[in-house]
Amino acid sequence: MAPPMTPAQFRRIALGMADAIEASHMSHPDFRAANGRIFATLNEDQTRGMAALTPEQQADVIARAPEAFVPAAGAWGRGGSTMIVLKNADQEIVGEAVTMAWQRISELPASK
Repeated sequence: MAPPMTPAQFRRIALGMADAIEASHMSHPDFRAANGRIFATLNEDQTRGMAALTPEQQADVIARAPEAFVPAAGAWGRGGSTMIVLKNADQEIVGEAVTMAWQRISELPASK
């Protein structure tokens, strides 16, 4: 079994996306595509990440790694926002999830 994923590893994956930047949103780090939209975040204590997936992508990663991925609460989760429990996560599948989130968000118009 792989060692637990660290916040630094999550940050490296997110910032590895083309033109991604780190900013801050509601007192925690977020990662934005070139259009200014958030595709991933770290929670305040950096024990969980979030990837902005589609509901279908969310179902896929949860089926593949239910110990690492859970829907975010409420409407956000129903819309595909997926929490990543870093201590249970593998870098490879987190890399896939963050890449899918970045691809999806990068296709949207710029935020205002």
